[in-house]
This record gives sequence, C-alpha cells and structure tokens, in this order.
Amino acid sequence: MMPEPIVHMTRKVGFSAGHRYWIGSLSEAENRALFGRWASPFNHGHNYGLAVTVAGRVDPLSGMIVNIKDIDEVLQRHIVARFDQKSLNDETPEFSQNPPSVENILLQIWHLLDCRLPAEVHLFALRLEETPLLYGEMDIAHPPTLTRIYEFAASHRLHVADLSEEENLRLFGKCNNAAGHGHNYVLEVTVEGKLDPRTGMSVDLESLDATVEGEVLQRYDHKNLNVDVPEFQSKTTTSEVVALEIFNRLQAKVPGVLKRIRLHETARNAFEVSAP
Repeated sequence: MMPEPIVHMTRKVGFSAGHRYWIGSLSEAENRALFGRWASPFNHGHNYGLAVTVAGRVDPLSGMIVNIKDIDEVLQRHIVARFDQKSLNDETPEFSQNPPSVENILLQIWHLLDCRLPAEVHLFALRLEETPLLYGEMDIAHPPTLTRIYEFAASHRLHVADLSEEENLRLFGKCNNAAGHGHNYVLEVTVEGKLDPRTGMSVDLESLDATVEGEVLQRYDHKNLNVDVPEFQSKTTTSEVVALEIFNRLQAKVPGVLKRIRLHETARNAFEVSAP
C-alpha cells in the first residue's frame, strides 16, 4: 500500500526590528571595510516578512496536517514576541555577538522553530524578506540563499527570420508587432555562499549589485533587445532566451554561487533558470 503523500502548508507573519552592522571592538575603517555602505554604529530598521513552510500528512479526522492556530501560537510566542519592536543587536541574545544578517536571522529562526512545532509536522522551509528588493531562503536540505531584485525596461519583437510573415503572426500573435513592444522586466538573482563569521553575510551585496549592473542592467535597460544588444541579434528574444543569456552572463561573475535567476516579463509571466 502506498504511503499517504506529504502536504506542505505555509504560514506568514511579520515583525519590525532594528539592527546595525557594526562591531564595537573594530575601528571605523575596519567596520567600513567589512560592511561597506551598510556600516553604521546606529540602528536602522526593517518590516520583516517571514514565511514558514511545514510538512506533514493529512489527518483523516480533521482533514488538516496541523491546526493552523497551533502554528500561529508557536510563531507568535517564539518569533514575533522575541524579535518584534526590538533592537536585535541589543535585546536578543542570539545577535549580541552574531551580526543580524538575513542569513543569520534565518538560521536562528530555524533553530527556534525546529524543536517547537507540533509533533505532527516538521519544518520544511523558511523565507525572510528584509526589504522588497532582498530576501533570504533556506530549507530542510539547503543552507541560506540570498535573492536580490532588480528592474530594467526594454523592448523587443518576437520574430523568426526563417518563418514567413504568416507563420510568425500565427506563432507569436501580437508579440510579432513590427514596431515591437516593451516590458518592465523584474530580475531576481539568487546566490549562495559560505557565511563569513565576522559579517554574518554569505556574499558581498555591493559586489553582487555591481556585477548585475554591469552585466545586465547597463546592457539591457532602455534598449531594443533585437537591435541594440549583440547577443540577441541572431536569436528570438523570448523571455526563455533572455533568461538563459542572463544566467550565463552572471554565472561565473557573481560573488558566491549563482543558484537561480527568475525573470518576470509581466505580473503574470515568470521564467526561471536554475543551476544544475
């Protein structure tokens, strides 16, 4: 007899907290060398968004893998009450010595939840959004990753030179418009690296930003992809092709290991390329 399938359930909570990237035993120059433009002896704050995914089997009596009220009680008691409206460096023991980076916060939340969830489920994955342009993830099998979000505006036309006008129109519809059309593309770049114990960070975000700026944003923003960008002049500029090109351009150049890029062409269309 086949075992019952596993079901995943995600619950979201939020908390507001302040923190700083600054080590008191180091000089100002040393702190700025470590933390870059985020170095400051003063706190800044975030409205964090946390998504917690648990896994289990459906109880035949209740029809649930777990009572969501029980998950909420754990999250409110052990996460929200612990971190909300706090200065993480000063008021939470976990970060008195460890910098409260996204990666370190994820690791601490995992530690706090892993042994406190109801027995019928286990912790499967976490996602922590620090800002709308930066979030971290980890799951039961993988260490934390960081995702940075960027935007660029570009136009293109979907057209295959080897097909007739009628065939192109039938294949691409209005996207074959002779004058082209445009998108505000949203690009997510996900990287993984070994945590630096001094900073709590797995990659240098300034280096990541600079790499994406030089390899993608300056190259594609406010351009006609078919006409202005050499690598697309002999290709059909579908978002699949653009996403693959971006992945290949970034793979050997970003700090850490490139795990995934996700290209949102519109609010309803997204294309993902992952490392094998």
